[in-house]
Parts: sequence; C-alpha cells; structure tokens
Amino acid sequence: MTATPRELVYQCLEFRNPPRAPRQLWLLPWAEKHHRAELEKIRSDFPPDIIHIGGRLRTPPITKGNPYEIGEYVDDWGCVFTNIQEGVVGEVREPLIKDWKTGQRVRHQAVSEYAITDAPKAHIPREWLTFDADDVNRQCAETDRFTLAGVCPRPFEQMQFICKTEEFYIDLADPPGEMITFMKQMHDFFCELLEMWARTDVDGLNFMDDWGSQRSLLINPTMWREIFKPMYRDYIQIAHAAGKKMFMHSDGHILSIIPDLIELKLDALNSQIFCMGLENLEPFAGKIAWWGEIDRQHLLPEASPAEIDAAVREVHRRLWRNGGCIAQCEFGAGARPENVRQTFASWDAVTGKP
Repeated sequence: MTATPRELVYQCLEFRNPPRAPRQLWLLPWAEKHHRAELEKIRSDFPPDIIHIGGRLRTPPITKGNPYEIGEYVDDWGCVFTNIQEGVVGEVREPLIKDWKTGQRVRHQAVSEYAITDAPKAHIPREWLTFDADDVNRQCAETDRFTLAGVCPRPFEQMQFICKTEEFYIDLADPPGEMITFMKQMHDFFCELLEMWARTDVDGLNFMDDWGSQRSLLINPTMWREIFKPMYRDYIQIAHAAGKKMFMHSDGHILSIIPDLIELKLDALNSQIFCMGLENLEPFAGKIAWWGEIDRQHLLPEASPAEIDAAVREVHRRLWRNGGCIAQCEFGAGARPENVRQTFASWDAVTGKP
C-alpha cells in the first residue's frame, strides 16, 4: 500500500523506514522571477510532501509595502525594513525602540496608534490571533500532505528587528527591566498563538531564529540556555501536548545547542548542516530529524549536478537512520535550477524511488 505524503512525513520523523525521503522546496520570489519555467517543471516532477497552511485574518495587520520589493516595508510589529534588492528581504536600518525607558520611536510615528496599553513600546500583532480556524481545518481536510501552521514565532530575531542587532546584543549583557517585561509579553503572545493553532487540524507547528554565524553561536550558549531555551521548551510542549510535531529553522553554525534541542524533543531541525560539518552532526543521527538542507552558500549556486548528487549521498550516509532526513532545499538568489532539480532526484534515488 502506497503511503500518502502525510504518512511519509510521519514515518520519516519517527524513523519508521519511509519508502523515500519526503520533499519540500523553499522558494524565494527571485527564483520565480528568473527561472519560472524550470521552477514549474521541478514542482511538477517533485511535488512537495509538506505544505504550510495560511490563516485568513479577520482583522488586518498593520503591514505596509512588500518585503520583497525595493523600498520600505513595515512589518506586523511596526519595524521598518529597507530593501535595495528585489526578490529578497531587506534590513532594519533604524530601531523601532531606541530607549527602553522612554519607548522612544525613531521613525514612523504613525504606527503608534496601533500600540496597545500593556506594551506601548512596540505593536504586538494580536491580529494574528484572529485567523479563521474553520478555513484552516478546511484546507487541512482537502489535502493528503503534511501540513504546517502558517505562523512562525521568532523571538530572538524579532527583538533584533525592534532594537537593531548591535543594540540588542548590548542589552542582553545587562537587560533593562523594561526589555525583559516586553520579551515576556512577546513570549506569552507567541504561546497563545501556538496554542490556538495547536487546536486546529494542522499536523505540525514551527518556529525559527537564526542563531549562528559562520563558525559559532551568535551569543554565549550559557546565555541562550538561560533566556531562550525555556521559551523553546514552552513552544515544543504546546505542540506535543496537542499531538503535533514541532519544526524549527536556524541559519548558521549552531552545533553547540543541538544537544539542547534534542533534549527538548524537537522533532525536526532545518539548519545549515554543511556549515557545521556532516561529520560533527553524525553522532546526533537518529535522535532528531534533519529538515534539509543542501548547502545554499556554495553548492546550489556553484556546484555541478554531479557534485550535488555526491552531497546528497553523503548526507544520506551520515544522517539517514531509517528516516530522519527530509529532502529540503532553498531555491533562492543565485541557485542553479539544475542543482535544485538534482537535489530531489538524488534523494529519490538513494531512498527508494529511482
């Protein structure tokens, strides 16, 4: 009996020898703009087994602009991003909060009308709580694919957007009381949001934070364990209490906290496994599912299809343990379409489907 995509993903996450590695393609608008024909063929030949389910909001968010277009974009929290390259996300140039004691706004004072009484320094997007759960359940019922919630808490990154990265790192060394209070409000909001999504029919929840530089964690691992690990424990427990799987994404070299994520019983981790070295991750094989990826810094934009095939086979050799690897890669700026195609073809070949 052929497994459905949903069953395939569960088998993979639970190391129950799926007939092939489940697939998921991550896509940036750059790829649609520059390689539309090749992209459509990849989608047709290698359909995804994992999809995200969006939630239609009854109350619209405060966003302004398009995050992938040149110019300025205001996110749901009121943070202003400046983008100089079409097809990718820009950066925050000015902090939304400059002084935690006064809550001073440097730019875009207009968004202050959306500030709420218990967090006047930034807008917590409670509009996200107004998603249509019935519509979510309808979408889940209409597909046989594994469904992930269309929300993604990211406390570490969102604080950087609000404060700017350098300033937030400085504040973490000696946290202002007002910042700690706001972070607790942010965390409580994310928990409430995840609890609402956990009551829907999606198969999994997800969260993200980019924690690594090219060589190490961006903050001291001890600080990570004191401040952020308890947050992630709450997120994962919310998912598991509702019978859902929990997925996480983080860019960079995060080897030092992978044992912690395994301890928290995270189901699947999307990370830059080539940045950390497959030989360093092999001891964790069979203890957590690797949600991709194939190196997008060098291999996808620069390698030959033969080199992509060799890379997939090496990931399979070191990390596949009767499952535990999802055939995921990102089709972003600079990636060659033939290499994206080869990624999925090679995973099919090494895990059962020629």
